[in-house]
Amino acid sequence: MTTQGETRASARDAAQRIVVTGMGVITSLGETVPEFWDGLVEGRSGIRRITLCNTEGYPCKVAGEITEFDPRRYMDHKDARRVSRATQFAVAAARCALADAGLADADLPEEAGVLLGTGNSSFPDLEAAARTLLAKGGMKISPFAMPAVLPNMSASAVAMTFGLRGYNSTVSTACAAGTQALGEAIEVLRRGDAEVLLAGGTEAPICELGLAGFCVLRALSTRFNDDPARASRPFDARRDGFVSGEGGAVLVLETLERARARGARVYAELLGYGATSDAYHITAPDPEARGAAQAMQRALRRAGVAPGEVDYINAHGTATPQNDPFETAAIKRVFGGDAWRIPVSSNKSMIGHCLGAAGAIEAVATICALRDGVIPPTINYEEPDPLCDLDYVPNEARRAPLRIAMSNSFGFGGQNASLVIGRYDDATEDGAAAAP
Repeated sequence: MTTQGETRASARDAAQRIVVTGMGVITSLGETVPEFWDGLVEGRSGIRRITLCNTEGYPCKVAGEITEFDPRRYMDHKDARRVSRATQFAVAAARCALADAGLADADLPEEAGVLLGTGNSSFPDLEAAARTLLAKGGMKISPFAMPAVLPNMSASAVAMTFGLRGYNSTVSTACAAGTQALGEAIEVLRRGDAEVLLAGGTEAPICELGLAGFCVLRALSTRFNDDPARASRPFDARRDGFVSGEGGAVLVLETLERARARGARVYAELLGYGATSDAYHITAPDPEARGAAQAMQRALRRAGVAPGEVDYINAHGTATPQNDPFETAAIKRVFGGDAWRIPVSSNKSMIGHCLGAAGAIEAVATICALRDGVIPPTINYEEPDPLCDLDYVPNEARRAPLRIAMSNSFGFGGQNASLVIGRYDDATEDGAAAAP
């Protein structure tokens, strides 16, 4: 009998199927994919008291900081001093992803490129420049200040570091940027504008400017400053805001045809992608969840996947009072009766909200879940909310046969992006169409 998955795979030839052959990630749970993934599966929190900036006078004092990151492990120390912390994360993740994919500089084709997402390329550098301007005058600002705050500089630095002279672009759609960068990368590869793409996202928002901006919006958690590990609690009735996080993730994407030709290990297949706008409010989501639902439906349609085929949803799950019921409603709108069957979990419960990098980091987690048949938990889920009544995989990881997963990201301005990812089984010709 021919399955829906087999029909889907055969309908698109290997030159149009986009696969992941390498992954690199930098988060508060670790600087390697195994460290990050082990932390998620164990339900370990990377949230701690903020040390990167002053918190006096601010109601939130916790974040998902990366405390032991040294950019000199990944790039020349002079170059590291000239770029933003977000760019350092991007270069580090890219280096790890290329090594994971078995691609040395000499192995990269002429048409290799970069496509990264970011919300704000560098709050810390902008803040530092403003402080210098006010204290010492404008001519004392660092000459690297302006390049550091340009959103495209992380992608440009990755290209310069690894000599990637092909396609290069940046997506800046707030907290949807990482997912949207991966989705747009699918289209770039399918239309032949690149042979290999380093795609993902990066963000470094933890500084006094970032803290102040989100505090005055009343967007951040303030209830658990004395117990940081409990602060980020998506879908829980006691959630009171998101926790900022920092980090980056880069995935090596190429066509299945090219991956097979070079004998690459394939982690997963990117099956489909959708992006929409709420056209509703600058920060609040549409309470009817129309835009988010449309993004998910578009991703499913482009993937050729029926809603009932989805085995897991990696949620945006920010732990804000508005976002979690909104996302829950969107999932119900798309999946109907299956919504209560499909496990949903939020990595932000452990690493915080990495803004423009969140979707790329969560894509890595989703791929690991498909690979291992393990769903990471939503930690700090202690008190159910009647408005959030799905299966959020509370507090403990769960083994399950996973074949197809969805990863969601939603951003300020009503930006919605959704990605459908399929498990790849190299023992079968049809890859992601294989039965679990």
